[in-house]
Amino acid sequence: MTLRLYDTNTRQVRDFVPLVPGCVSIYLCGATVQAPPHIGHIRSGLNFDVMRRWLAYRGYDVTFVRNVTDIDDKVIAKSREFGIPWWQIAYANERAFNDGYTALGCLPPTAEPRATGHVPEMIEMMRGLIERGHAYASEGNVYFDVKSYPDYLELSNQQLENLLQPESEGETGKRDARDFAMWKRAKEGEPSWETPWGRGRPGWHLECSAMAHKYLGRAFDIHGGGIDLIFPHHENEIAQSKAYGDDFAAFWVHNAWVTLSGEKMSKSLGNSVLVSDMVQRWRPIVLRYYLASPHYRSMIEYSEESLREAETGFARIEGFIERAVERCGAVDAAPEVPLAFAEAMDDDLGVPQALAVLHTAVRQGNSALTADDKDSAVARLAEVRAMLGVLGLDPLDDFWAGGGRGDDLHGVVDSLVRLVLDQRQAARDRKDYATADAIRDQLGLAGLAIEDTPSGPRWTVDQ
Repeated sequence: MTLRLYDTNTRQVRDFVPLVPGCVSIYLCGATVQAPPHIGHIRSGLNFDVMRRWLAYRGYDVTFVRNVTDIDDKVIAKSREFGIPWWQIAYANERAFNDGYTALGCLPPTAEPRATGHVPEMIEMMRGLIERGHAYASEGNVYFDVKSYPDYLELSNQQLENLLQPESEGETGKRDARDFAMWKRAKEGEPSWETPWGRGRPGWHLECSAMAHKYLGRAFDIHGGGIDLIFPHHENEIAQSKAYGDDFAAFWVHNAWVTLSGEKMSKSLGNSVLVSDMVQRWRPIVLRYYLASPHYRSMIEYSEESLREAETGFARIEGFIERAVERCGAVDAAPEVPLAFAEAMDDDLGVPQALAVLHTAVRQGNSALTADDKDSAVARLAEVRAMLGVLGLDPLDDFWAGGGRGDDLHGVVDSLVRLVLDQRQAARDRKDYATADAIRDQLGLAGLAIEDTPSGPRWTVDQ
């Protein structure tokens, strides 16, 4: 079987053949760290974690680079808003992102370069592009000349004559309004670095081109990110890197958004659901299951109800595992996943179809337990563990089964709190509001905040 992936650049699913046999190189656009992560951010990291795990299962040696954009307009704006140094904001939020990735079981990247650590590489790339006639310096800024690169806008399938480039503060001296900034002239009070064209700071697009070149070379296999990055970010990366002489990425893979009321979840829109809040209310393994279950190119419309459905679905899997282990003892994962599961994953990482195979194995395992067919139950348990392991969802894995993170304790607390909340609801239903209020107050004294929502009460640790 051959892995097939949807390539945004060619707009088709095609066979994936790595540039170097046995090895796969991936560059994922990571966090811009002006604020803590919401679940839409973590979905991207999680989707590519599933890709990475599947490639490793298929026997590839995977190099996975995920950058950190620790300096850009948004980070500087937050610095001004809160009166805190830009680097302090960037580092605190970088840690918050890594905590989120870790909480949801994402493997650490092979490398996680910060933009501010690669200014020399950016200067070298700008110098090369100026020498080749693809970039120019003007009034302390350095711009990429989009007309100098004939294939500009191929990824996003736009026409240059229809392109409107929004005006940006301080970007003066452009030859064409559609040219984009690679380097921005220093402003008073902003961080800056010395270059042959004056002091300034990098543009967002240049950062990724320089870091991808440094860590993965002139050509690599897969460039990933959210669909919102196709234009302008990835389009501009391609122009810079290919004009510089790199082959750059062979495949472009993009994940869809998490939406709320039909809109993209976004810090700027104020409709974010922060990961740090979510892991207080839901078991992280359930959150991973929820975010990983849809196809990576499908939108996820966030709701408490859909999370409850995911929790119920994962509980069926865990219930079988618990019963099978209790009846048959511990069983290692099978050395191979079932053929139908592998075929689904090889077909553009078809996780929904793969999970259908997994749930079928769970049903068969439960039937075997009912029939006291221990041999079949053990076989199904080994298959289920193999499939869950590929997805990073095996509850018996050391990471989830303990690992010093306290997930099991959170599950126990959640069950107990929900039992008490059911008693509170029963009191409210019989109009015994004094008892209902007393229960809420007692939970408050225990350090828990209760919020009544249209989908039912929910609890968080009162900070």
